[in-house]
Amino acid sequence: MARKFTPKVITANALLGGDAVWLTEDDRWTRDIREAELITDEAHGDLRLLEAQARAHEIAGAYLADAVAGRNGPEPTHFREAFRTRGPSNYTHGKQAELS
Repeated sequence: MARKFTPKVITANALLGGDAVWLTEDDRWTRDIREAELITDEAHGDLRLLEAQARAHEIAGAYLADAVAGRNGPEPTHFREAFRTRGPSNYTHGKQAELS
């Protein structure tokens, strides 16, 4: 029996900066998961992932990540994805610098 499709977001790493990014409904890459398109249909998710992967001049390693609808937009459901929303872990720059 096939598993039920759970909501997803498309995530990747920005090619030039290396930051984790998420695909928005209007085809922008954002560094804020709360702006990401929350995909609830498997076929739509597969299509969007193919479109994202075709943008290899902008990103690397696009994939579908589990998410849930939160109060302010999509939220990650796994530790790895939650960790990626906080930015690099080796020193303060990127998203971490903006929070300081």
